[in-house]
Amino acid sequence: MTNNQKTAVPRPRPTMRDVAALSGVSLKTVSRVVNLEPGVSDDLTARVRQAAEQLDYHPNLTASSLRRSDGKTQTIGLILEDVSNPFEAALHRRIEEVARERGVVVIAGSVDEDEVRERDLATALAARRVDGLIVMPTGHDQSYLAKEQRSGTPMVFVDRPPTFLDADAVLTANATGARIAIEHLLAHGHRRIGFLGDLPSISTAIERLTGYHDALDRAGISVDSALIRQALTASDQAEVAVAELLAAPDAPTAIFASQNLLTIGVVRALHHMGRQHEIALVGFDDLPLVDLLNPGVTLVLQDVAGLGTAAAEILFRRLDGDTGPSERMILPTTLVPKGSGEILGPYATSSTGTAS
Repeated sequence: MTNNQKTAVPRPRPTMRDVAALSGVSLKTVSRVVNLEPGVSDDLTARVRQAAEQLDYHPNLTASSLRRSDGKTQTIGLILEDVSNPFEAALHRRIEEVARERGVVVIAGSVDEDEVRERDLATALAARRVDGLIVMPTGHDQSYLAKEQRSGTPMVFVDRPPTFLDADAVLTANATGARIAIEHLLAHGHRRIGFLGDLPSISTAIERLTGYHDALDRAGISVDSALIRQALTASDQAEVAVAELLAAPDAPTAIFASQNLLTIGVVRALHHMGRQHEIALVGFDDLPLVDLLNPGVTLVLQDVAGLGTAAAEILFRRLDGDTGPSERMILPTTLVPKGSGEILGPYATSSTGTAS
């Protein structure tokens, strides 16, 4: 630092007292204008707003919320497994869009499948007096939220249901979606279908494995545990799993990747091996730039916008005074053929069609 340079001295934020002094009105009048209370003339309102703009004054929303008769902070907390995951990022965005229409700010955080972190984040958000919570639970016991629930904080669980707590939940028909994926591969002549799954402690992973079992059982095909790989949480783990499966003597001719990050790993593995036009693939959840791949990846899509919208709308309905019984909403999935799931297997017949 040169002699001519000086350390900037922080300037205190302007207060309502500063606005009152500049506008020549009482502190009470400024407070009523800032809090949109009736009974202030247009002339005084204009003077206060002009002074606030001149001073670049912004009200302290936390302090203001403590003075509101309804005690609302105009914030809601959102707890997700990983905000960087494309599925959860899209869910976050939709919840945020609904909240914005209500003038409400969303405070979001990740818990990374750590139940201690889930509790800590929920506790931190509650301490900041958020008006409500939307939670994608990680732990297997959400009863720790019962006290907050009794104190009047509404909460909605999304993607995964709560345990040991009676609360609203918006979920996906995971088992049905997985069953449809396997039935699609069976219809294209595949009998040996590999399954790549997330942590077996996660409810959605359990449901998708259930759908896999159900589809094979309905087709009269015995489940071969050698074709199942679980506890995969990243794309590089999926790549390794695919290499192991395809190196086996009786390798699968198709793969179902039950989570979007795992689908990315399968795509990479198949392209590295040059077998992307030989091994059929159906993934669960959307992927970025999927249409640029050759072949395109057939996917089972969740209604992410529907999940986010429903969760937010239920929460705001509770905030508006709805005290009815807790609601459990289950949204359907959609299978979108893009090419990889239509690669024909060894049991394909002439009525099956041609490979994409």
